This record gives sequence, C-alpha cells and structure tokens, in this order.
Amino acid sequence: MTKPKILVTNDDSVEAPGIRKLISIMRKLGEVIVVAPDKPQSGMGHAITVATPLRLKKICVEENYQEYSCNGTPVDCVKIAEKAILKGKPDLIVSGINHGSNASVNVVYSGTIAAALEGCIEGVNSIGFSLDDYSWNADFSHVDVYVENICRKVLQNGLPEYTCLNVNIPVNNGSKIRGIKVCRQARARWDEAFDARKDPHNRDYYWLTGVFFSDDHAEDTDQWALKNNYIAIVPLHFDLTAYQNMQTIKAYDWNI
Repeated sequence: MTKPKILVTNDDSVEAPGIRKLISIMRKLGEVIVVAPDKPQSGMGHAITVATPLRLKKICVEENYQEYSCNGTPVDCVKIAEKAILKGKPDLIVSGINHGSNASVNVVYSGTIAAALEGCIEGVNSIGFSLDDYSWNADFSHVDVYVENICRKVLQNGLPEYTCLNVNIPVNNGSKIRGIKVCRQARARWDEAFDARKDPHNRDYYWLTGVFFSDDHAEDTDQWALKNNYIAIVPLHFDLTAYQNMQTIKAYDWNI
C-alpha cells in the first residue's frame, strides 16, 4: 500500500525538541516531509511573508523522508511545502509539538495552530499539537502513544470539511493521563502590560508581559481538561462568522 504523505511543521523552529519528537512518531505512520522555520516564530499567528523572498534549505533527503528549513512563518512553510516540494497536497499536516499550551485564546496568536488552519483552508486533514510546558527542555516522553493514535484515527477516518484539531497535552507530572476530552475553547484573555526599559543610548524599549485571565471554569473546556490531566481536543475552523448573533445584528437599523 502507498504510504500516506505527512507534512510536519511547527513554530518553535526546525531544531526544537517538540518537532523532533513529532517527526519520530510520524515516521512510523508514513512518508514524512518536514518544512519548518529556521528560527522561532512563536506568536506569528497566520502571518505570511510578502515583502522578502522565501528560501528553503535542504537538510536531509532519504527514502520516505525529506527535511527542509525555511526562513518564513509556519503558514509560509505549509504553502511552500505544497507548492514547491510536494507539488500537491499531503494526506495529513501536523504542526508542533509546541512548547507551551495553545488552549483557549492562545489559538488566536499561535503559529502552531495557524499552520494547521492553513492546511484546513486547503482541505487537508490537519492537527496542531501542543504540550503544556514552555521549557525548551520539556519532557515529551509521555506523548507518543496519544499523538500516534490521534493521527492514525484522522488518517483512517478523516475530519469534517474545513475542520482541524487543536490538541493540547498536559505536562508530564508523573501521573498517568486520564484520557482524552473533546471540548470547547475556554473563554479567556491576556491582561497585558509593557515593561519599559532604557538601552545604553538612553532610548526607550519595551518587553511585552502579561497575565492569563479566565473566569470560565466549566468542565467542558480545554483549560479544565488540561488542569485535570486530560488531553484536550478542540475542533477548529477558520470561518469566524458569529452565526448565533446574525439575527441580532440584522435587527439594527442600518439605513443611513
């Protein structure tokens, strides 16, 4: 049987331990093509590169495996992989494994999830994986069986049209993961601030800081699942229309 073509990318860079773990798992499942950023691209969201040229650097090409770095964003990596390397669509796109949670509102900013959404736009089954541990030296030793089985099920069954999966995995706390919850995105926000400093030339510069804030404590959310040692799967789509509010907005007097 023909092996499925699996495109692997991320936003932490091609050298990140999370993507190395994801690559090792995907190589059990099919022909793997890696196109990932050559440097960290966290927080890039769905950004694409339009003002400078994109470049690919070949790292490795062997039977059933190709690996490239790209100087663009995660979404750039998906686009250029399809158009310049694969000359078509893969059977599956997987992004991650991100160092840090992409639960709740973090999906808006995440380059990891943006890559999965780009695959979704292209009609490709796509999954973004994240671990609730921001350390570069995060422990990924407990993720293999879950990541592999989630990907196998998606390869076998597919996903609904224009839907991708946001998968968040609890930090390895020494306890066995309690299972998998398909849930909704928790309502939350970042309460942000800027740490103002002076450089050696007495010029102002700023570091973004913030505190994650949520009063959504329901038991059907990704945040609850992670805190209770479940893997959280949230189905996502790129249609941002607030359908539940259409009638309310239509009822306004829009005449000028």
